[in-house]
Parts: sequence; C-alpha cells; structure tokens
Amino acid sequence: MQFLLSNDDGIQSDGLRALARAAAPFGGLRVIAPDGQRSATGHAITLSRPLRARPWPDADKPFGTALDGLPADCVKLALSGVLGPIPDAVLTGVNLGPNAGAAVPYSGTCSAAAEAALDRVGAIAFSLDTFTDPRWDTAEAIAGKVLSAFAAGRLPLRPGTFWNVNIPNLPVADIKGFRACTLSRSRFVERYEQRADPWGDPYFWVVGDIVDDETAPDGDLQALREGFVSLSRLTVWNTDADDGWRAAAEALSP
Repeated sequence: MQFLLSNDDGIQSDGLRALARAAAPFGGLRVIAPDGQRSATGHAITLSRPLRARPWPDADKPFGTALDGLPADCVKLALSGVLGPIPDAVLTGVNLGPNAGAAVPYSGTCSAAAEAALDRVGAIAFSLDTFTDPRWDTAEAIAGKVLSAFAAGRLPLRPGTFWNVNIPNLPVADIKGFRACTLSRSRFVERYEQRADPWGDPYFWVVGDIVDDETAPDGDLQALREGFVSLSRLTVWNTDADDGWRAAAEALSP
C-alpha cells in the first residue's frame, strides 16, 4: 500500500514525522505538506495564484515535498498524479491539538482527509489532545495500532467517509483503550481583543475555548477526558440524517 502523508501544522512538524514512523511498516510513504503553519484553514483551496513545490529540506535525501498552499491543495495535487503515482490511502497529522467536536470543520488536517474521501480514497486523520509537552511516542504507538487494523481491513470505509482519530496525551500504558465516538455537540466561545499597532490603527486577536454542551458517553471530547482514544467515521456528505426537514422544504412548492 502506498500512503500520502500530509497535515496542517507544516512539513517541519514533529507530528508528521511521528506519523511517518508509524506508517513505514505498512507501505511506501510520500509526504506532501504545507511549507509552514496552516492550522484552522479548513477545506479551503488555492485558486487565485499558482502553487509552488520544493523538496524539504533542501538536501540529498529530502523528507518530502513542501507546498506553499493549503492542506487540501496538498491532497488534490497528490491525487492528480502530477507529483508521482496516485496513493492508495491518505494519512494526515499527527496534529498538535485535538480535532474533536466543533474543531473538525475548521481543521486543515481533517479537511485534507476529507478531500481524499471526496475522491473515494481511504483516509485517516490523527490528532494529539494537547498543545503543550506532546507525547509523540504515544501518538506514534497509537497510530501504529490504528494503521495495523486499517491495513488488515478491520477499519472499513464507505465512499465519502474517513476516520478521525484523537489520542490522549498520556503515556501509552495509561490509555484506557479505544472508543467509537460521535462528534461532540460543542461550540467555540470566543472574543476578540482589540489592540493598536505603532501607527495607532486597530487590529484584533481572537481568543477563546471550546465548550462541550453535552456529556454523552459516545462523544469524542468525553472519550478524551476519560483517557480513551476516540475513533469516528465521518462523512463528507453533510445532509441532515433527520428527514423531518424535507416536509418544510417541500411545503414551499406551489
């Protein structure tokens, strides 16, 4: 199996190297990732300018290809075949910080996996539940277990779906296990801090936290709080599963 690896933290990130180490026993690897930080860029793609790619680092044996675009650009370019053979599966991450609940739509790491799912290519997004003192050894070990199951066909995918995996930032021995999860019904509570630049003109920084409005046992944020790895199979087809909306829509017809 040939894997494409990408992320939204940039090709220089330690999480991407942890994922590469985890994936190496299961197939060939090719890395195409942004040339710098692209977190929270969602599923955006670049249309208004050309994309430029270069080996990273600039040495005899580069780790991969650095793209001056967005995470979804990396996957689209790889699946076009322009930079080499089309991969059999796409792996993204390991993201620094969780991509659970309301964070998923904003995540470039999840959106890169979703881009693969749109093209009917299997994909898994990996994230580590911390922004400080990351345990990349834990991320590597858990990603290896997930990839072993994936390679053996024990984590099936349907067209238009991908796996989203969030890993507690704990020693491997302290992780309680794996839990199948739904996305937590969470939201961001934010505010914007206004400051002034040296010329007196205002600028704004967004700050805030994610709030989990539910504590359902199968929610991914709850699983992480309890020390479980959360596994969710997400779909890129976002139609509401509750058909009650159909009657309201059809009632608009004359």
